[in-house]
Amino acid sequence: MLVGIVAVSDNFAIGRGGTLPWHYSSDLKFFKATTTGKTVVMGYKTWQSIGRPLPNRLNLVLSRRNQTDESGVILLKHKADVVNVAKYLKDDVFIIGGAQIYDEFADHIDRWIITRIPEIVEDADVFFNNDFLTSFSLSNTSEIGDGLRVDIYERKPSK
Repeated sequence: MLVGIVAVSDNFAIGRGGTLPWHYSSDLKFFKATTTGKTVVMGYKTWQSIGRPLPNRLNLVLSRRNQTDESGVILLKHKADVVNVAKYLKDDVFIIGGAQIYDEFADHIDRWIITRIPEIVEDADVFFNNDFLTSFSLSNTSEIGDGLRVDIYERKPSK
């Protein structure tokens, strides 16, 4: 299953200057607990902002570049490559960003895990496209600390 995971502010901001515009330890712990032992897919810009492979995860970087700057990741050039790899993995594959990658995989994501950040980020330069959620329904909400809430959305069945 392809799962989108993202932290979103009240004004749908997800980034500023190539980084997260906030720091909440409960969000980072939740992300780590949710994705450890799994596969994560990110775009090249997100890969650059993280700067290293995420430990204890299979790191897939989607980019048209011929190489990454470090070992520990698998470089894939096309969305179809990720979708095909996901079919053979026994567990969820997490789409972790950035905005362009969320856009590319919107039609393939089966579940969204959205951490709600209770802030308005005035100087954000990357935003989440909330239209993705029109074909999803809220299935669960939980509090994770620091005043943060996680909403889980499941894709509505096709008619």
